[in-house]
Amino acid sequence: MSEPRIGVSVVTMGDRPEQVEALLASVAMQDVRPSRVVVVGNGSPLPDYGSFPGLTDLAGGVTMLELDENLGCPGGRNEALDALAGFGDVDVVIELDDDGLLVDKDVFRKVRDLYAADPGLGIVGFRIADELGETQRRHVPRLRAKDPMRGGPVTAFLGGGHALSMRMLAETGPWPAEFFFTHEETDLSWRALDAGWKILYEPGLLLQHPRTSPARHAVYYRMTARNRVWLARRNLPVLLVPAYLGTWILLTVARTRSAAGLRAWAAGFAEGTRTECGERRPMRWGTVWRMTRLGRPPVI
Repeated sequence: MSEPRIGVSVVTMGDRPEQVEALLASVAMQDVRPSRVVVVGNGSPLPDYGSFPGLTDLAGGVTMLELDENLGCPGGRNEALDALAGFGDVDVVIELDDDGLLVDKDVFRKVRDLYAADPGLGIVGFRIADELGETQRRHVPRLRAKDPMRGGPVTAFLGGGHALSMRMLAETGPWPAEFFFTHEETDLSWRALDAGWKILYEPGLLLQHPRTSPARHAVYYRMTARNRVWLARRNLPVLLVPAYLGTWILLTVARTRSAAGLRAWAAGFAEGTRTECGERRPMRWGTVWRMTRLGRPPVI
């Protein structure tokens, strides 16, 4: 892919207008111009970003989509992807959390050059760091996560800041909207790997993001468990489903210190076993072996 054209997607619930403005300003300062910028109001109205300073030269300025209801993070991103695909002038979409910030001016250029150099590259994950430059362990997409500056091929990526090939998405399909929150990145990663695409963690691509805990969301425990079951049912060979879920049952019991959280997790797990999870497409055993060689077999 020579000189791929960059699109940008930001999904917000309308409760962080100052952060979104700062993020858009950091997009405007990039030394490679995006072809399109789409901001999605996920069940909320949006301020007038259409003529945002520094982005007025884009075709149509900033495109704003105001959804009538909150479709969750993956559902909102799918709306932006549909809009970008409809424009026909985007090859790679960069999706950014609404409270993130691009500190460096060359992020888009680095993304463009990575995709130009490797037509098999499907997903590029950014390094997530707080205002002090520290990266939480859970934000490093590998099991041995002590060094956040060690990049390379991986089996997963962080949803806060990443790039996706539009060609890949045309083959794998979009985000699993039914997940609403948590594990949607893993679902997309597994489908991408099974289709033969590469996932790269590139720590030189920095998204500054406030230090947070996913458990701050009231639905965290239930949806984490439900979506974990859905993930396995949708994507894993039958023999690996009990191994994967059994591993995570043990890890959750060992790690969770909240009795209420464990009860919510158990309810979510039960929900995941009895409800529809979408189309089942079990990955090939060759993909299992590829993930194992990359250091993370799909049992953990």
